[in-house]
Amino acid sequence: MKTEVIKKNNIEVAVVSSNELLITDVQSALDLVMTVRYETGCTNIAVNKEAIVNDFFVLSTCLAGEILQKFINYGVRFAIYGDFSKYTSKPLRDLMYESNNGKDIYFQPTASLAVDKLVMDKPVMEISY
Repeated sequence: MKTEVIKKNNIEVAVVSSNELLITDVQSALDLVMTVRYETGCTNIAVNKEAIVNDFFVLSTCLAGEILQKFINYGVRFAIYGDFSKYTSKPLRDLMYESNNGKDIYFQPTASLAVDKLVMDKPVMEISY
């Protein structure tokens, strides 16, 4: 796992990239977020799609909903970046569309665009620990 902190518009974003699965269930997602927060202090986190188990993108597993709700509860703004073209599920496409029009969760094709989204929109709630 490689983590790079990018500061843009006075906002820091932790960009995580890994060839290994980092998020396989709710607990591993929370572990990742807490590790990144501890190491970088960032509550804006972008992770490459390849680091997330494929079940996340199958909405009938409810994994995405559980994980994303936890992130919102913990005040984490989160972006997933990568190529989503292989996913043809209408519910998943709808989730990505709605998320990209929100303020907390994003699905973007590149790390750079993920960072842009995370620094462009103002967070709904600031939580500091």
